[in-house]
Amino acid sequence: MPKVSVKWSGKKFDLDADTTNEPLIFKAALFELTGVVPDRQKVVFQGKTLKDDSWNGFNIKDGSLLMMLGSSGAIPTKPAEDEPMEASSNALVDGTKKVNLPAGMENLGNTCYMNATLQVLRAIPELRTALDQYIDPAESTTTPKKICFTLRLLWQLLDNHPNQAITPNVFVMVLHQCFPQLATKTQHGHNEQQDANECYSEIMRCLTTELKYQAPGQQRVDFKKFVEGVHQITMKNTEAEGEETTATETFNELSCYLSQETKYLQLGINKTTETITKFSEKLGRDAKFEKTTLISRLPGYLTIQMVRFFYKEKEQINAKILKDVKFPAILDVFELCTPELKAKLAPARAAFKEYEDSAVEKLRNSKLGGEDGKAKEEEEKKTPQMYHPYNFPDDAGSNNSGFYELRGVVTHKGRSSNSGHYVGWVKLNATQWVMCDDQEVHIVTEDDVMKLSGGGDWHSAYMLLYGPRKRPLN
Repeated sequence: MPKVSVKWSGKKFDLDADTTNEPLIFKAALFELTGVVPDRQKVVFQGKTLKDDSWNGFNIKDGSLLMMLGSSGAIPTKPAEDEPMEASSNALVDGTKKVNLPAGMENLGNTCYMNATLQVLRAIPELRTALDQYIDPAESTTTPKKICFTLRLLWQLLDNHPNQAITPNVFVMVLHQCFPQLATKTQHGHNEQQDANECYSEIMRCLTTELKYQAPGQQRVDFKKFVEGVHQITMKNTEAEGEETTATETFNELSCYLSQETKYLQLGINKTTETITKFSEKLGRDAKFEKTTLISRLPGYLTIQMVRFFYKEKEQINAKILKDVKFPAILDVFELCTPELKAKLAPARAAFKEYEDSAVEKLRNSKLGGEDGKAKEEEEKKTPQMYHPYNFPDDAGSNNSGFYELRGVVTHKGRSSNSGHYVGWVKLNATQWVMCDDQEVHIVTEDDVMKLSGGGDWHSAYMLLYGPRKRPLN
């Protein structure tokens, strides 16, 4: 493999040029060194310009000196969408609207775990806006900066190429460099399958560290406020009066434990009280404590991991629990909250009840109104829908009702986290879902999604993304 030098902006960079790989990989390495994205790089050698897909004409050897032109300045951004992954429509074709499907992502060798995770994360409109608003770092030296910058580039490619499949070479390369545990190889040198939840956790840690979000006319806030909740943990000594402590800790996801009794998601996440043994300062020995874990702050977007994998020592694999556990399209987490938070949630919950009662009455009157009622209903559907804020006025990014609606699902097909296949299922808008199976993207129904609860070798829900349930203004 030739070792070459690339001169750019008065500086010289030394790196390997593996001509057995496509030049885009070489350009990705240059991006790591210079911050110039591949689309803006013009790499020249002996009067010829390097293409993205071919080394033809580039007879480089050890010590060859290449020139690169290109700026690392800001890239024009795409306006944020109002709804998660809202599909645009073309002109009417044969009386039917042709929907532009979201772009897929090519599988670069067991990268389905990453593709599925990123497609579901795109269902958070505030995240897409925060990345669009992200200011290009002067130097992409830290892991969070590298991940945010390259993810922004990747999502802009996806936004600009609907109905196509994007090859995420640069992001995969940066992901592997930043997180070597996701870059392990088989004995034959191929990428090993990785855990989608581990990928999600590492990427989310970078996003919540680096990103800010600013709504029109409002102050910038940390993006983490939209995905980070707070647990209040109380430890009470059951063997001695008066020994009780309370602490708080943040979380980016909840875990649903799949015991034999767990048939529904709510049962798996409703483990608020347990008995543990720990050292008692008052008694000077180990004692039984009652541990109570309740939520004192709800994030706007709630991720739930179905804990399907466990380690089998004999086979040395992370085996999978295939159990069928039903999950709802509308999730209510009121019972998981502290008494103080329940009191704060009460007004919005009462408003939802009033809205639902009104909607039922409105539907009844529409049916009784005959053709006039139907015409009025169709006219109202054409009016752009506006919503009440889903957060508390003094807490941007929070959930003020405890109600969530399903926005995305990452499923796993197979018997082990070290093998099998991951797929993302994403809610496009109020009525449409898509299945993102690497480069293949297809329209599916909500009924199809609700059948992903497990129970066999078919796709089983592994991660669930819930967004805030919004109450219409009219």
